[in-house]
Amino acid sequence: MAVRFLLAKIGIDGHDRGARTVALALRDAGMEVIYTGPWQSIESVTETAIQEDVDIIGISTLGGDYFLVPKLLNRIREKGLNIPVIVGGIIPARVEEDLRKAGVAAIFHPGASIDDIIKTIHSLVSQHESGEEVGNARRSKP
Repeated sequence: MAVRFLLAKIGIDGHDRGARTVALALRDAGMEVIYTGPWQSIESVTETAIQEDVDIIGISTLGGDYFLVPKLLNRIREKGLNIPVIVGGIIPARVEEDLRKAGVAAIFHPGASIDDIIKTIHSLVSQHESGEEVGNARRSKP
């Protein structure tokens, strides 16, 4: 079964060329990609994740909206969702540890290999489905 991947841009970041490029590459790799486009709210991303029953969420940020990711993770937890979250884009080194502590499962910077992104997504989804804790996502099996 294909990985269902939700790709979103939260906040006011409208730079979506990289996100669209990644979305196409993931689709070409056999994933079902749900791309919400730019300017999404935390609530709209959470609701889309529920409606689309996604396996993993990817947040793309180039405009500094990475500070919203912990709020998204909190909202996901409040809704009782158990979905790994990854982030890609311009993430300052000083922020990476905070994002990981908040529950981000993987972080990708500009220039990251599409092959590495695909392998990481498959690995995280596989780990999660086998019952491992992945970032913010608790064990999926007892």
